[in-house]
Amino acid sequence: MKPVIQFLFSLTLMAGVGACSNPPDANAVKDTATPAASHSTKASIDSQRLSDIVKVLASDEFEGRAPGGVGEAKTIAFLIEQFESLGLEPGGTDGGWTQSVSLVHTQLEQDSALRVTVADGSQTWQQGSDVAVSTARAVDLVEIKDAPLVFVGFGVNAPERDWDDFGDIDLTGKVAVFLVNDPDFSAAPNEAVAGRFGNKRMTYYGRWAYKYEEAARRGALAALVIHEDKAAGYGWNVASSSPGEQFTLAETSGPLPPLLQGWLHYDAARALFNAAGLDLDEQRQLARADDFTAFELPQTSLTADFRVSLETIDSKNVLARLPGTTHSDETLMVSSHWDAYGQGESDELGRTVRPGANDDALGTAGVIELARVLKAQPPMARSVVFAVWTAEESGLLGSAAYASKPIYPLYSTVANFTLDILQTAGPARDVILVGEGQSDLEDDLSRAAALQSRVVTPENLPENGLFFRADHFSMARQGVPVLLIMGIAGGADLIDGGRAAGDQWIADYTGNCYHQTCDAWSADWDLRGAVEDIELFHTILRDLGNSSRWPQWKENSEFRSIRMETEDLRAK
Repeated sequence: MKPVIQFLFSLTLMAGVGACSNPPDANAVKDTATPAASHSTKASIDSQRLSDIVKVLASDEFEGRAPGGVGEAKTIAFLIEQFESLGLEPGGTDGGWTQSVSLVHTQLEQDSALRVTVADGSQTWQQGSDVAVSTARAVDLVEIKDAPLVFVGFGVNAPERDWDDFGDIDLTGKVAVFLVNDPDFSAAPNEAVAGRFGNKRMTYYGRWAYKYEEAARRGALAALVIHEDKAAGYGWNVASSSPGEQFTLAETSGPLPPLLQGWLHYDAARALFNAAGLDLDEQRQLARADDFTAFELPQTSLTADFRVSLETIDSKNVLARLPGTTHSDETLMVSSHWDAYGQGESDELGRTVRPGANDDALGTAGVIELARVLKAQPPMARSVVFAVWTAEESGLLGSAAYASKPIYPLYSTVANFTLDILQTAGPARDVILVGEGQSDLEDDLSRAAALQSRVVTPENLPENGLFFRADHFSMARQGVPVLLIMGIAGGADLIDGGRAAGDQWIADYTGNCYHQTCDAWSADWDLRGAVEDIELFHTILRDLGNSSRWPQWKENSEFRSIRMETEDLRAK
């Protein structure tokens, strides 16, 4: 997975801000900033500043930072004032601080359900409990009548792996039903498919986004992905957190997305298959065989009738620039996303705001802190752009919009460094690497970690596919080398409690507060580990900022060939 105002206040001024009524005065923050003119080489990331920034962005005044409306206006203003107070240059379009991102926002009305007919019987699927569906089309009505359902297994077409789930099936006008993750995710070691994809490391074929794209390419009327907690990487509470709501880019190319798309609860899928005379668990296993071919579920059809509220939103990315000296046309990029999930249903405490304190107000605070520290230090040869994207929670839309219309050429963008969720449980002996084996930025990370007497540990939850779930992926798809720090990629080896404590922190956060009302700022956070992780990026940025080196994708990376297409431009 959008609010605004200015800041960098002193701790005294921040004392009453958490809950409340009037947004704090951002000018107060300026007083604590290191003067740019001093170029202090000792400037460092400040945990109190991180906390203070999050306390503002995650306050009720920002209404959960959903794209559009009052929450976005406050967020954009806040971010601009932060960067401006640090003495950075505007980095957006036409010399401004922002880049416009035109979004289509749709919401299925909650007065309808989906009906599935199986032979002479029928089942009703309720939004939020049985399904979590939305439309990515700019329409005012979703109407589907008696569309056949087709089980496509994992829905993968991967010629390079000699794998095709579709065969000769025609999905035009039909509902494609997918399993989540890759064909080998649940495979036993003795199964032929084991290791054919990524084993437990999700490939892009396992992502729901790929499955919707494949459904669109094949003309499917609707696409449903059967939800499983482990295979999806999160529980139904996350998958169904915004039922019926969807944001999409207004300017898109390629085939139309399915008219209806979303998650199907495993229990509802099991009941569907049972009614059709099939066992879902058995079909999951059969779909792992390379001779599997998609088939229509016997005598089944789906009917849906939803009215759609529709609006177009002019949302904003915020960009600031720290110009380089001798190689200012070469750009390092540091990014996060400002949006969260807005407001939802009341929880047991009556809270409706889903404040996104960790996801990703904390990452955004890290970007602002990196900007402050780098500005306070001697200028670097290369420029740094600090980008805070909109609509990440809606499918990486803000970063995708930038990648399609970059303000700074992507061929001369040295690398992208993304902060998205940082652990708040204290210092750790290691940092978790997301997407092992992609680029030599991993070597930079190892060297930076060693300076902190830490090591790099590959993510121990690779099945969650986090490499494809954050904004850096939009840059990677265009060939820009990337590095992501994401606190939920695997339990850190915490100084206090070890790996078990790190795993427990992730379980508690993702199981209870991820995208929920309790993802809130807390005075009890221990941000020492987050500070160390942000400092890793600081170290790498300083090194690359005064270097002529261009990080490279590794030989087996799927993004290497894209980057190589522009190699001659960097050689000039």
